[in-house]
Amino acid sequence: MKMLVPLALSAFAALGPVSAPAEPIQRRDQEEAFDQLRQGRIMPLREIESRVLPRMSGAQYLGVELDSATSVYTLKFVRKGTVIWVYVDARSGKVIGQDGN
Repeated sequence: MKMLVPLALSAFAALGPVSAPAEPIQRRDQEEAFDQLRQGRIMPLREIESRVLPRMSGAQYLGVELDSATSVYTLKFVRKGTVIWVYVDARSGKVIGQDGN
């Protein structure tokens, strides 16, 4: 049993930094979103939030993601233990869908 712990630790160490590749991808996504915003192709997040948050009374706002390929903001909420995703067209600000209640 004592040999398994060092063996397991060395196996994990051999894997190296598993999460390292995600940072460049995330940075590219952020740069793409900023470029789209600067060029006026998408609305600012604060504008989107000002339209959606009042509609989500009783829900806790958890955060947002922007899919720059589809220009869709996904706002994430939780209400009474249920996760709710609200999909908003980043160009028009129109809510285009919702998952959860």
